[in-house]
Amino acid sequence: MRLGIFTFLLLAGSQVAAQTCCSGGVPLSNNLGLPNEGRGVLLLGINYDYNNLNTLNAGSERLDDDSRKRITNSVLLNLGYSFTDNLSAETLFTWVNQTRTITQFGNENFTETTGIGDAVFLVKYAIPNILGVGSQINLGLGAKAPLGKSDTSTNQGILLTADLQPGSGAWDGLGWISLSKGVGFRPSATVSASFTYRSTGENNSYLNDTSVYEFGNALQANLGYMDQFLLFNTIVNPGLILKYRKAGIDKIDNSDIPNTGGDWVFLRPEVSIQLSPSIALQARLELPIYSNVDGTQLTPTTRFTTGLSFKLNKKETNIINSTL
Repeated sequence: MRLGIFTFLLLAGSQVAAQTCCSGGVPLSNNLGLPNEGRGVLLLGINYDYNNLNTLNAGSERLDDDSRKRITNSVLLNLGYSFTDNLSAETLFTWVNQTRTITQFGNENFTETTGIGDAVFLVKYAIPNILGVGSQINLGLGAKAPLGKSDTSTNQGILLTADLQPGSGAWDGLGWISLSKGVGFRPSATVSASFTYRSTGENNSYLNDTSVYEFGNALQANLGYMDQFLLFNTIVNPGLILKYRKAGIDKIDNSDIPNTGGDWVFLRPEVSIQLSPSIALQARLELPIYSNVDGTQLTPTTRFTTGLSFKLNKKETNIINSTL
């Protein structure tokens, strides 16, 4: 039975030319790493993420084919709390809407899924001044919890493939590290680097409990520069990030699935505007500059993220002693 399902998936993948893709879905790793603002500070962030995949690649070669398109719309809720000046934790909850459109021979096949996505829980520890004054290293360990559904079907009762499901159906382990240091020649500037590794678990109930599906492990690295300016009495923080992402090949019943996995490089200009001491507006645009995928896959064409972050300080309790 499992061999028959796997053979079907192989044939479907070759005929439809990569319905699966490793760079769609909810952008979990992209939105980790809330700063530690000091003991007792609660951070809240809400973001909208738009990811358009309309570029078809065979390896590193872009094909002249626009018959396939994937769009992912995500709403992301970040919550972070600092227990001490060094120890903090954050969570990321997601809601996702995914659409896939395939146009061939005058016919259009449209598929859409909507629902709560998976969530991330991360515990972090900050080590200041380890690389000199104005530097900081942050270490984080966490997990991705399978809150989203992984058994969604079409209106015709056909079970959707794993890449179109709101959730993954598996627990993943996460490791995260970030480094930042002030730039000597510009006191307001900072250079930073971050690394995220996701070790994926297995969805043992895939295809109505008949198969085991495992997404490929993923590595993401970012190198960036950010500065600060005062514009019209408002603090503005522009930045430029170089991002590298590597995704392993997906597996079903421990066998490799074609047209999954690859390497991507993106350039990401971004800006943060401090609307008030406790509210900031962020926006970033992610542009692909290189991709090398396994087989034939849709890869990102453009990605845009914007949202607001709120900083809530713990209220100090003043005790007044009076003598009668």
